[in-house]
Amino acid sequence: MICVALPGLAISTEQGQLTGRGLEGFYRAGRRVLSRCQLRVAGREPLAVQARMAAADRARFVGTLRVTPQPGPDPDVIVERHRSADGTERITLHSAALRPLRLPVEVALGTDLADLGAIASGNAGPELPASVHDSGLRWSSAAGNASVTAEPPPADALASAGLLRWEVDLPPGGSTSVELRVRPDGAGPLRAAGRAATSPVAPARAAGDDPRVPALLRTSIEDLQSLLLRDPESPSDTHLAAGAPWRCGLAPADALAAARMALPLGTGLAAGTLRTLARTQVTGQGPRSGMIPGPRRDAGPHLPPGCTGTEATLLFPVLLAEARRWGLSAHDTEALLPAAERCLTWLRATVDDGTYLPDPHPGGPVRCETQAHAHRAALLGADLLDACGRPGGEGLRQWAQALRTAFRQDFWIDDLSGGRPAAARDPDGRPVPYLGAAAVHLLDTGLLGGGAWAPGLLDRARTEHLARLLGGPAMDSGWGLRGLGAKEPGHNPFGHRAGAVRVHETALAVAGLAAAGYDKEATSLLRGVLAAAECFGHRLPEMYAGEQRTEGSAPLPHPAACRPAATSAASAILLLTTLMGIRPDAPAGTVTLRPMSSAPLGEIGVTGLRIAGAPFSVRVSRLGLAMVEEAADGLQLGV
Repeated sequence: MICVALPGLAISTEQGQLTGRGLEGFYRAGRRVLSRCQLRVAGREPLAVQARMAAADRARFVGTLRVTPQPGPDPDVIVERHRSADGTERITLHSAALRPLRLPVEVALGTDLADLGAIASGNAGPELPASVHDSGLRWSSAAGNASVTAEPPPADALASAGLLRWEVDLPPGGSTSVELRVRPDGAGPLRAAGRAATSPVAPARAAGDDPRVPALLRTSIEDLQSLLLRDPESPSDTHLAAGAPWRCGLAPADALAAARMALPLGTGLAAGTLRTLARTQVTGQGPRSGMIPGPRRDAGPHLPPGCTGTEATLLFPVLLAEARRWGLSAHDTEALLPAAERCLTWLRATVDDGTYLPDPHPGGPVRCETQAHAHRAALLGADLLDACGRPGGEGLRQWAQALRTAFRQDFWIDDLSGGRPAAARDPDGRPVPYLGAAAVHLLDTGLLGGGAWAPGLLDRARTEHLARLLGGPAMDSGWGLRGLGAKEPGHNPFGHRAGAVRVHETALAVAGLAAAGYDKEATSLLRGVLAAAECFGHRLPEMYAGEQRTEGSAPLPHPAACRPAATSAASAILLLTTLMGIRPDAPAGTVTLRPMSSAPLGEIGVTGLRIAGAPFSVRVSRLGLAMVEEAADGLQLGV
């Protein structure tokens, strides 16, 4: 159970006690400031009876005790623990006894002040000795210091045992509480960006026939808020961390992808993400000039690791162009345009006189996924340049047309079943024939003006065949889209990109299939990921095993998955927008609605979205008909 309000974390098991094992503990900025917090009442540990997430940043644990000699099995003391990612824990004892109670309460504390990476690799180190400090305990190491203070102050504080002790008086039916506060030395109260009144994520709400939809939307928005981080160089700019607990920092490609899917909640997150990444852009001369730096990433068993910097560089102008459609101000667009132009200049310079965007590492393959990103960036970038009166749009469109022509010739592998797109082409030109979820990027073509989607790299017939492949049993696990087809060599249901279901790719597949008119395949994937979300308490992990769904089964968690994860939380927003078919064009003052005609989840209403800086609410009936219930003044329905 992971409570998140970055840079704070609290990681617990369902027992509620923090034992110091594994990842358990309170964290601040990637360092464990408390690893052990074990409660004993009247010399015994409470019997754990319930553990629930109260919100993205808070968990509630309930235990019971029997402390009186009365006959029968009923407990007479209930113990509640409210644990928060901001480093606070409130312990409350409720008495159901018939007579007054006087109970000793002890909390054993300890920490190693270890870095999360060291803990994950099994190198946390021993617990540190404590010293009595103020109304609690303090620990020191070369890495830093941390302390726990208690309110009310304990009757005894024993440094050698790391123990705080109280004598608690409980009248019949009465309650009493102790609050612990865990902080690094010199740190004030945690001020998480997602808890601020200026949070860029709108608190949208949903209602309708399927109760899973409002629960998923509510939880996903809470998770997005919990993962918000401020840019140290410009604290007014916020972006999303990739996920907890493993990736609590900025991952450029993930941050851009999540901000793009979250555009229906407002353009503030997109603007903050773009400004933050523009400050990291490579400047000066050389082949990397204009790139957004990013790390290498595993690409599955059949391709070498890919460059997320390439993906981020191509997503930057796409996010800016689509944010403008959702209502990003002309001032913000103009301010970010030079960075987008540098991304597009890098694209053209890297392609040079060729047709395909090559792998940044010499001898690497020409990847299908990369060409899809590049094609989308060229078309939406050209649209953006034209709208802002900048040159270069026509050249980008001409290159995109040449890429489409060549791609349809070189990247389609014909076979008796109708063929498939190649995952890549080797340096010698041979196609890599394996079918994986990366092919969904061929359907993610991008939003242009008037509610129109940009053309894709595939023609209509091959788009239809790809839809059939993605909706078939080899790719659709029943819980979402597998990263690699079940019949492909190297398939592993737990493989990061070799068979596990990645929620982001499943959401892109649903959106792309629905936009292309393949509701049957989109609906199957949508229902699968909704069923998985319910099993995960509506907090979707970034990935889970691609085991085939069967009657009565549940999706298997992936041990290395982040949960919450920015792209998974934002995917819920994309799924909902897809159901509603919302396609805004704020500069033209229009919004087009193209809901899924089959209305696969029945009637749905959503309030609190944002278009053109104003609230936007829409309802889709069981017949698949959409009706706007609230919108910005002057916003008209498009055709």
